Amino acid sequence: MRNTGIFLAIALSFGAVTSPAHAWGPVGHRVTGAIAYENLSGVARANVKILLGTEDLAEAATWPDDMKSDPTDFWQKTASPWHYVTVREGDDYKGSDAPAEGDAMTALTRFTAALRDPKASPDDKRLALRFIVHIIGDLHQPLHAGGGNDRGGNDVKVNWFGRPTNLHSVWDSGMIEQRSLSYSELAGWLSRSITPAQTVEWSNRDPLVWLHESIALRKTIYPTDANLSWDYAYQHRAEIDDRLKHAGVRIAAYLNWVFEPTEAKAAKAK
Repeated sequence: MRNTGIFLAIALSFGAVTSPAHAWGPVGHRVTGAIAYENLSGVARANVKILLGTEDLAEAATWPDDMKSDPTDFWQKTASPWHYVTVREGDDYKGSDAPAEGDAMTALTRFTAALRDPKASPDDKRLALRFIVHIIGDLHQPLHAGGGNDRGGNDVKVNWFGRPTNLHSVWDSGMIEQRSLSYSELAGWLSRSITPAQTVEWSNRDPLVWLHESIALRKTIYPTDANLSWDYAYQHRAEIDDRLKHAGVRIAAYLNWVFEPTEAKAAKAK
């Protein structure tokens, strides 16, 4: 991939860091993208189509992870820390928590500015849109709001139905894939369970709120027994479904705000 455009030129100034792992596996990310697409405003949906063409948000949601196989420095070094945050003290993310190379929160801010910049190129906007969809999903995975002591659960070794793995992987994909549903099936099931009142209640665009929720949940999901199977899956299924639903609704709310017509923004400001 060619790394061109204003945003990439700025981003390449960040140093290298090792990412702990993907957040949500492909199925989870596609679920959040599919739910989001169903909740886009007409204007936001049109803008998404202008930038992505036939690619929908479910496909866009996995793109930043798909590109991790690209050997260029941008994907191997620069973009690695943009999938997670580390909050070492307390339960609330602060600006001082962000390392010099950036994290998911700083990347979300920069990509949002790029997407809203009328002077940004279509390539920069397309990159920004794909990352925004992906990052918002990441911020709803509780182990991507880590405390800095176990690499987001990657160092917590467990057996998932007898197979050696780690807690991060169980939450990324193990519990989702264990249900043997396609992303469209799971997205359909979850979408139909979201009430209009919940859509209104969950449409919070503040990433600090999302992170606070993830941190609170993260503290409750560490098992006392390393052998995980049906009991653990049953115990946490509602929670993982809830985070996927919240992420989908909030991706839509965020993009609806980003793509809100200038006239509407001006009217609200009065």
